[in-house]
Amino acid sequence: MNLFLKLCIAMAVVSGPVAVHAQSDGPLRIEITEGIIEPMPIAVPVFVAENAGAEAFAQQLTDVITSDLVGTGLFRAIPASAHIGTITNFNAPAQYSDWKAINAQGLVTGAVSLAANNQMVVKFRLFDVFGQEQLEGVQFAASSQSWRRMSHKVADVVYSRLTGEDPYFDSRVAYIAEEGPKNDRKKRVAVMDYDGANVRYLTGSEDIVLAPRFSPNAREIIYTTYETGVPQVFLMNVDTLSRRALDSDKNMTFAPRFSPDGRHVIMSLSNGGNSDLYTFDIATGAKTQLTNSPAIETAPSYSPDGTQVVFESDRGGGQQIYVMPATGGEAKRISFGPGRYGTPVWSPRGDLIAFTNISGGRFHIGVMQTDGSRERLLTGSFLDEGPTWSPNGRVIMFFRETQGEAGAPGLYSMDVTGQNLRRITTPTYASDPAWSGLLE
Repeated sequence: MNLFLKLCIAMAVVSGPVAVHAQSDGPLRIEITEGIIEPMPIAVPVFVAENAGAEAFAQQLTDVITSDLVGTGLFRAIPASAHIGTITNFNAPAQYSDWKAINAQGLVTGAVSLAANNQMVVKFRLFDVFGQEQLEGVQFAASSQSWRRMSHKVADVVYSRLTGEDPYFDSRVAYIAEEGPKNDRKKRVAVMDYDGANVRYLTGSEDIVLAPRFSPNAREIIYTTYETGVPQVFLMNVDTLSRRALDSDKNMTFAPRFSPDGRHVIMSLSNGGNSDLYTFDIATGAKTQLTNSPAIETAPSYSPDGTQVVFESDRGGGQQIYVMPATGGEAKRISFGPGRYGTPVWSPRGDLIAFTNISGGRFHIGVMQTDGSRERLLTGSFLDEGPTWSPNGRVIMFFRETQGEAGAPGLYSMDVTGQNLRRITTPTYASDPAWSGLLE
């Protein structure tokens, strides 16, 4: 990464009990449950531009921060037209009565300045309006080219402070960008910010590419390409675009994923018409066979602690989900609902597995506990497929393809409860998303 983004200073630390919420005797906090909650009203006035040149960024920073928070479905932004007065001095005391009058429970104020070396400083404060207390105060510094990342980091702090959840806005998504008619789609590996901004294409459209997946540090991507005529897994550096095939023997390899420590890749390898799971040591190229079955075994995904692997297999006569030790050995079937199951992905929290289910003539995205219990189907449509988890395990992204001759895929996200379904805007059709961890 060329970006260097650093938490510079904590401007204020809350000590003692947190401020009281307007409607309760508890702290200002959103309790996330599986029910539908009333979004918290929050005000994010335009950040103060503290010197020349900063004006161009003040509104943009504010817009991205607001979009991040509102996009979770947990916050409702009070429009600027309802604000009483304007904030022109970041250091001035908060006028709690003005914000209380418009029922703002949370208030985010901020300022931005530019230095001669193109460095940008963004600082902000989070207030509990009804408790009349500052909850957070943080300052970030980086190149002005990183203004969107700083926006996401501000929103991450606010989100985490008010929900108790880990952050996820400062992350990226790899996906397959598609263009052209349905019978002749051109496909490229692309990466973008989690919200669809800053799209960058990593491959050309000359060859079919599939299944891009980020390394744990988000600096490399593995993907499947047909450029040699057969599917092969390549490893690519996201910054330099240098790449290499992982299997020097040039077997058919596909459906790759990194191990949690980033040192190995697990994938399917087809030899003699049979597909088994193998691990590849990235440094040495050494490979280890994990399964040995006449069945098709593919779409592996590690548990966050690296001790187990979930995968799909038709070893029982139909496409189902199995879990086995990461070193191989006996596999246990965990999917038992109607229809077929595939594309299992372990949550970063380790508590759930997301999957695709095909039943009743429809595709569904669902989740289950790691032993297969408490299965829930969250979506259903003509084609929903390829779930991927946000870094904090609270949001699932997937792709949905519309029906018919003009049908095309697009990316969607939703909360793990199935609420807050949202379309992710991309410049082209998009499929097969893979979420990175938080950026460094």
